[in-house]
Amino acid sequence: MTPKSDVYEAVVEIAELGEGPTWDGTAGRLLWVDILGCRIHSFDPLSGVDSQLPTEQHVGAAKPCLGGGLVTNLRDGIGLYDPANNFRWLRHNPVPGRRGNDAAVAPDGTLWAGTMRYDERPGGGTLSRIMPDGTAVLVLGDVTISNGIGWSPDGRRMYFVDTPTRRIDVFDYTAAGASGRRPWVTIEQGAGFPDGLTVDTDGAVWVALWDGASLRRYTPKGHLDRVVPLPVPRPTACAFGGNDLSDLYVTTARTGLTAPDSLAGSLLVLPDIGHGLPQPAFGI
Repeated sequence: MTPKSDVYEAVVEIAELGEGPTWDGTAGRLLWVDILGCRIHSFDPLSGVDSQLPTEQHVGAAKPCLGGGLVTNLRDGIGLYDPANNFRWLRHNPVPGRRGNDAAVAPDGTLWAGTMRYDERPGGGTLSRIMPDGTAVLVLGDVTISNGIGWSPDGRRMYFVDTPTRRIDVFDYTAAGASGRRPWVTIEQGAGFPDGLTVDTDGAVWVALWDGASLRRYTPKGHLDRVVPLPVPRPTACAFGGNDLSDLYVTTARTGLTAPDSLAGSLLVLPDIGHGLPQPAFGI
């Protein structure tokens, strides 16, 4: 569990609540969002340019679509941007006091989208499976802060975080969906709260610890085998990117900090730290 040193590098400007990094292999860019800043970011590692697309609502996640453009998990539902950034709703379902949070695309091209209450009321959030035609299937209806979602390399396991539980849970996954939810890893008191996660080619799970100033890597059997300290207290999520998917990008937050560090809210990168899995696009 010895951390690799000198691997932190701020690559873009500060965000209020950075989240949801996703490598778009087709475009060669890292997508991420500033939830409270209402912005979708697109970072090109080759040029160092970070483009920004403003949204009219808080945006929890943005993922590439198979035919181009983006699918987004917004305050009031699931929205689509075409390649020219024209917007339309795929599923408009506003609930007062609730917003979209983290989301991920499954191996079959469906979107798994979480919600949470602004007041973080226990059980006020959901996890739903969104089909390309906009049909939604409610998977979990008693979630507090729906967060990290990821799949094993063979697609047979799905990992999920409801942050206040301090757990990473695992489901059995088939074409019919997820079933058999059970605790997989519990984060001990004082180590922070599990937030966003990603899975590497070994099937190990990397998770960002909010208020834990670190990333952790757990083997497929749930054993902690690596802790990587970070120079910010609130990392939010992580994703492998770059042409060979060997660089681990980490989004961070400055919201709620009384004296934010200069890097809080930045996008960080840990070069050559592992190897990630290609991320599927939403099937539309």
